[in-house]
Amino acid sequence: MNTTMLLSMVTQVNPDRVAVTSGGQDWTYARLAERAAEFAALIQAERLSAVAYLGENSPEAMALFFGCSMAGASYVPVNYRWTDVQLAEALSRIANLGVVADEPSAARVARLDNVLVLGEPAGPALDEAVETDSEFPAVLLFTSGTSGTPKTAVLRNRHLVGYVVNTVEFLNAAPDEAILVSVPPYHIAAVSSMTTSVFAGRRIVLMPSFEPQDWVDTVRREGVTQAMVVPTMLNRVLDVLEAEGGSLPELRHLSYGGGRMPVPVIERAMRLLPSVDLVNAYGLTETSSTITLLSPEDHREAAASTVSGVRARLGSVGRALPSVEIEIRDEGGQVVGPGVAGEIWVRGEQVSGEYLSHSALDDTGWYATRDRGHLDEAGFLFLHGRADDVIVRGGENIAPAEVEDRLHLHPSVEEVAVVGVPDADWGERIEAFIVPTPGAVVVEDELREWVRSGLRSTRVPEVIHWRTDLPYNETGKLLRRELKALRVRELAADVPS
Repeated sequence: MNTTMLLSMVTQVNPDRVAVTSGGQDWTYARLAERAAEFAALIQAERLSAVAYLGENSPEAMALFFGCSMAGASYVPVNYRWTDVQLAEALSRIANLGVVADEPSAARVARLDNVLVLGEPAGPALDEAVETDSEFPAVLLFTSGTSGTPKTAVLRNRHLVGYVVNTVEFLNAAPDEAILVSVPPYHIAAVSSMTTSVFAGRRIVLMPSFEPQDWVDTVRREGVTQAMVVPTMLNRVLDVLEAEGGSLPELRHLSYGGGRMPVPVIERAMRLLPSVDLVNAYGLTETSSTITLLSPEDHREAAASTVSGVRARLGSVGRALPSVEIEIRDEGGQVVGPGVAGEIWVRGEQVSGEYLSHSALDDTGWYATRDRGHLDEAGFLFLHGRADDVIVRGGENIAPAEVEDRLHLHPSVEEVAVVGVPDADWGERIEAFIVPTPGAVVVEDELREWVRSGLRSTRVPEVIHWRTDLPYNETGKLLRRELKALRVRELAADVPS
């Protein structure tokens, strides 16, 4: 089974059901399939091996995903927030590539070398889809590595289809069900929401980009029954609801993930949305999305319990899916028992663990997530953070080295360390520890603007600490974990830094 079949099966059975709503327009499954076939014909005519999409959420992006599958090409959604240099570098890794861009991004891709920019499909639709097997690389997703250079994760048909068929039943969505997708198309959550919802026959409501009041208004206007958010999105949505004293009467199911969710935010959501089923979903790009779930029943049981161990599960990411195995291993690679922290390893049909450059699976199919955590005696997984110091801000992975490299270029900065500090709104916020150049007059706002101008606003440190030195080990490696631990202790004690 391949990703083309996810759409074709629904189209054959229920072609007139609405597949996607965007900008006040509805596309049926038949129209989505027809548009996908038009893209497929264009891709085949150009003999492309892969097609990138640069832009916001749109029905066209969905059609392109399935069009790539029909044509036997890989779909490559790209972060439209990247700089031109980052964009060009990432796309240069993929051979025989075409690019489709939305209107705001069209001028950017036109400047790229050695990339074919595709226009609107103008010819007839592809008559018959290319038969791709389970090993075909359906999607290539860029994901940040610990060095700050994004890796290119490879998700094959068997990974994506394995996740879908183990997660939802074919055409099990009721006619009134609608899911709101507001995460960007280059996020694994957007890919998984699209594939599972199509297979279930659920209407997908697209938001081009997230804005909290617009999110609330869209949920109400479109009768949205399901949605997915990252921590910062949920907190902002709750701010809107609390300020206006409103509710979301049609919403039945709200999943969250993409970063550690502070327990006070979860409790606030349960208080403001008492009739909504909350689900915490933990997964990675390399695992084709979700590998553990904290179910609505788990939420309610934990919130109502007076037993500390059960109550604590509200801060967990739940238990492994039936099709997934999870182990916690120590630094020596040995599996540890309940309550003992270590690195999270995962194995299952949906687990890729593969990049364009190499496979990160071991000989028995296990993948090291580089996240740390522990399991309790009932199998609930608790996350402790990233093993490699990556900052997870608003569901986006940020490499400290990326920000440090930019700050190092400023003449007032002698040394710098960047860490992620727990934050109720963003999951983590960026803080920088700086040793100034001797005699330099340093202005914090100037440094923030320096980072913003070279990277983007999401990389700007919210807090800057001035130090006379930074901690290093005996081999000269910067010890970011010591600085982070210091800040966590200060915040816990409510001691100003």
